[in-house]
Amino acid sequence: MSGLLGAAEIREIASRIGVNPTKKLGQNFVVDANTCRRIVKSADVHEGDIALEIGPGLGSLTLALLEVAQEVIVIEIDERLAAELPHTVQRHEFDTHRLTVVTQDAMVVDSLPLAPTVLVANLPYNISVPVLLRYMEKFPTLRSGVVMVQSEVADRLVASPGSKNYGSPSVKATWWADMSSAGTVGRSIFWPVPNVDSSLVRFVRHEAAGDESLRLATFMVIDAAFAQRRKMLRGALSELFGGSAAASDAILAAGVDPTSRGEALLLPDFIKIATQLSR
Repeated sequence: MSGLLGAAEIREIASRIGVNPTKKLGQNFVVDANTCRRIVKSADVHEGDIALEIGPGLGSLTLALLEVAQEVIVIEIDERLAAELPHTVQRHEFDTHRLTVVTQDAMVVDSLPLAPTVLVANLPYNISVPVLLRYMEKFPTLRSGVVMVQSEVADRLVASPGSKNYGSPSVKATWWADMSSAGTVGRSIFWPVPNVDSSLVRFVRHEAAGDESLRLATFMVIDAAFAQRRKMLRGALSELFGGSAAASDAILAAGVDPTSRGEALLLPDFIKIATQLSR
């Protein structure tokens, strides 16, 4: 059997191995082969790539990646799904030696047997931002990728300063990469059909904005600024700097208006403030 998974085969596999898609694990399986190929194309997967997939489920995207990439690493927390995946790959006449299955929670993976070059993931709502930021941080060999997330999360990841969606995830992601929208996907491509809309977000890595100590300081400033996003910076950052007056002085020294709000700043602004904090 060649080609990708279809809806009937996906339901058959799930039934055979006793998998009932659960809301808790965010299991909405992609049943449309064209969407899988579109995602792989958007992620800019090439012949020599080592593709990393988080949450492969029943293997829809995995097979699409195996059509193009040299090797595919998948991280799957559900042991039944992880065990079945190599059989699905074999049935579809792909070389199982090109597939590495890591049966672990994606949020605790610190190392991989191969250095991944491109990331593809269909991420549940509750972990989508932490997982994406974690993998950009932990695996600097990732040069690009596409994540499928709930549309409101996608809006936050690609938002610009001044918009209501602009926040901590928008700024933090730009530490490592340029983020852009790669379009929407219809609800009907999933089984079961979710009650939310989903979108694709693409990232292309650039050089990190600084070293790890500066990143930690900058992320502290970002978190504080958006924890009380309606406050002026001098108020939102007062606890970090030991008072509103000290915060105001530091923000001014960074070349930023202390009466502005976090939603008006770009990453370089937060870095300048964090540099003052480090001093």
